[in-house]
Amino acid sequence: MSETKTSNFKWKLHGDGKRISTGEVVQPNERLTWPRTIGIGAQHIVAMFGATFLVPLLTGFSPATTLFFTGLGTILFILITSGRLPSYLGSSFALIAPIGAVTGYVSGGGAPIDSDKMALAQGGVISAGALLLLVGVLVHFAGAAWIDRIMPPIVTGAIVSLIGFNLAPSAWNNVKQAPVTATVTILSVLLITVLFKGIIGRLSILIGVLIGYATAVIRHEVNFEAISKADWVGFPSFHAPTFSPALLGLFLPVVLVLIAENVGHVKSVSAMTGQNLDDLTGRALIADGLSTMIAGSGGGSGTTTYAENIGLWQRLGSIPPWHISLPLSGLWLCRCCPSLVKLSPPFRQGFWVEPPRFCTA
Repeated sequence: MSETKTSNFKWKLHGDGKRISTGEVVQPNERLTWPRTIGIGAQHIVAMFGATFLVPLLTGFSPATTLFFTGLGTILFILITSGRLPSYLGSSFALIAPIGAVTGYVSGGGAPIDSDKMALAQGGVISAGALLLLVGVLVHFAGAAWIDRIMPPIVTGAIVSLIGFNLAPSAWNNVKQAPVTATVTILSVLLITVLFKGIIGRLSILIGVLIGYATAVIRHEVNFEAISKADWVGFPSFHAPTFSPALLGLFLPVVLVLIAENVGHVKSVSAMTGQNLDDLTGRALIADGLSTMIAGSGGGSGTTTYAENIGLWQRLGSIPPWHISLPLSGLWLCRCCPSLVKLSPPFRQGFWVEPPRFCTA
């Protein structure tokens, strides 16, 4: 593998900006034409949105606040890694269990989350982020070889896969709420991928979701009344944390999962780009740890690198940070325009189950 240590905050056009030849990869310092870049960025929104939005629904945290902090965390990640390691930092599923153990919140139970218990859970999230940051500092100065020995690819891959399989029941429950819409969405993605080449085939997930949404509208599954009543402009609702040493035993073990996810992310991007990015492992851990601490301090769930977007990059053959900047814009637009968030329920049954599994196949 080649090794490139310069920052990637300047992007050049890849070839003619329109085609990606077989075997080629759009490197982190390259981009396609702007219309194609915008389309691919929109598809990244689809890939990450379902999972990012699901975590706060399961934990009782504010979805809008969570979106805000994932956007902020992603910016920090790209800056700290000098644009050489594109990533989207979404809500961490590894923290769902300890948060639930502290708050006792039951999704769909009707009762809101207890604010005092939520504050304690936030303190646990911050503690996990702080430990991850310290591990990142150690890796940055001492090297990542010891992590590779403790967590070889077969271990990191298994951990990430198990998290996905553990969430399969949630995806299936969403499918059962609107099985026709979910089926149309998934079949649309599969058929577009198989039947079309070029940019149309590469945007199969985005197009499939649009078809799924149209199906939901036709079947009267879209609640336009909820959309009309939602605020068009809004701001995050922040919530202060509190700390209890007794809860550290619940949250600190989660750091092992976060390390595995970040190390796996570095290895995946390295494999796709043909560059040796091991020197960025420490920075990645530092960035995710800092992002998790910031999220926990304001009422957001912890963050982690997302396999959904990695899988999408693999399919597209294109991984510039530009494609992450578009999801950031979409996230903060959803945060500032709550009406847009109301658009998701009708077709989330389809793309919550589809992107993580189809993209990484």
